[in-house]
Amino acid sequence: MPKTLSSLQLSQVDQRLAPWRRMANDVPPRGGWLRAIRKALGMSAAQLAGRLGVAQQAIVNFERNEAAGKITLQSLQRVAQALDCRVVYAVVPNKPLVQMRRARAQALADQLVRPVAHSMKLEAQGVSDKETRRQRKELTDEILRGSARKLWR
Repeated sequence: MPKTLSSLQLSQVDQRLAPWRRMANDVPPRGGWLRAIRKALGMSAAQLAGRLGVAQQAIVNFERNEAAGKITLQSLQRVAQALDCRVVYAVVPNKPLVQMRRARAQALADQLVRPVAHSMKLEAQGVSDKETRRQRKELTDEILRGSARKLWR
């Protein structure tokens, strides 16, 4: 079966995220990256403040906010630039996007198959677990072939 435009886009985004997924478990330095890099360069907070044209207390605040996850991207970029660094930003899914879509489609298929299978068992017309799994897989594949937007309703 040929790949559709949406499945190609999905694959491309997944490939671009793969290196990030490997880094997702890395823990930032205790005081944050800004402070760690500034100190590794041997630069004082006053010196960095001078490069940015702000008060030394502003650097302390930037570093504290970054370590606490409260810094804005704009501020992070400004300070990084003053350190001759750049900000690299990504939203990293916990698992590959293809797996996320399949899991969602399986959940939707379960919602559709489970009530029917249950009522058929009550009427003594139940199908085997193997047949239920086959139906679930078939429905999952059908859902995945449809509009991706319907996965998230």
